[in-house]
Amino acid sequence: MRKAFVTGITGLLGANVVLKLLQDGYFVIALVRKKIGYLGEENKNLMLVEGDLFSDVSGYLTDVEYVIHIAAETRQNLLSYADYKKINYDAAIHLFSQSVAANVKRFLFVSTANTLGFGSLRNLGSENVRQKYPFTHSFYAKSKLKAENFLLKNNKTTEVIILNPTFMIGAYDFKPSSGKIIFWVWKKKLVFYPKGGKSFVHVEDVSNGILKALQTGKNGEKYILTNENLKYRDFFKKVNKVANQKPLMIPIPDFLLAILGFSGDLLRSFKIKTNLSSVNMKALQIDNFYSNKKSIAELKIEYQPIEKAIEDAICFFEKQNQAEK
Repeated sequence: MRKAFVTGITGLLGANVVLKLLQDGYFVIALVRKKIGYLGEENKNLMLVEGDLFSDVSGYLTDVEYVIHIAAETRQNLLSYADYKKINYDAAIHLFSQSVAANVKRFLFVSTANTLGFGSLRNLGSENVRQKYPFTHSFYAKSKLKAENFLLKNNKTTEVIILNPTFMIGAYDFKPSSGKIIFWVWKKKLVFYPKGGKSFVHVEDVSNGILKALQTGKNGEKYILTNENLKYRDFFKKVNKVANQKPLMIPIPDFLLAILGFSGDLLRSFKIKTNLSSVNMKALQIDNFYSNKKSIAELKIEYQPIEKAIEDAICFFEKQNQAEK
């Protein structure tokens, strides 16, 4: 039985990846802080190992062919680059070093598309475009890119594949994480939206892409995993259609986002944690669009409509609400 070691399984993507691995016949060893934190189903082919990202897991990597490193620091309110570098770079290198020592065949690093250059609908960003502002000033994106660069320079014995997903939507978003964007619109009578846009993708498609990369991905390559490039207004319209609702849609002027960003910068100068910053607010104003041509051509991914991802996310949240009552 093929063995895979996975981190970050309590998050949206990790939970979906574990499910796909088990369905595909893998034996999965998963690193978790506390076993109670895993909310998925038990399985005889799933071993939960308690520890943090700096734990010595070398004993669990024996006979493991693949390591899939998903865990990351993604919060947007941390104040220093060091807060992100510790988890997104130092911990990644720690796990990679143990993987190399254990003769792991392949190390898959789940990064972000924002380490690459975005584009417009006419000229989409791709794996060959260099990172652009505002993400060159994003502590999160910078720390991820630093890890990518190290891993790709040290892929001689253990092969390295970088996966760069865009904004993921779907089921098993327990926290929730990126699914919070659904709550921005769902059951609202007024919806305020920025003028920019994002690349959206069903988390199931990202999970499938990761499994395909285990077998057919090329050593030393990056793969953007994405599907639909949408303005926020158009994405929210899709949420409204799936949820059968008709709220009033109101655009947020760019100057107001700029003021909010400046206010966040000021708060951060006083060591006050906030999601507001000039970098984060600028990201809402741009068309942050990417191409999926490489992942379709080389990984043979068949992407689902984003409406399906929205529907799956809403159904999951409804079930969670019912379970809590």
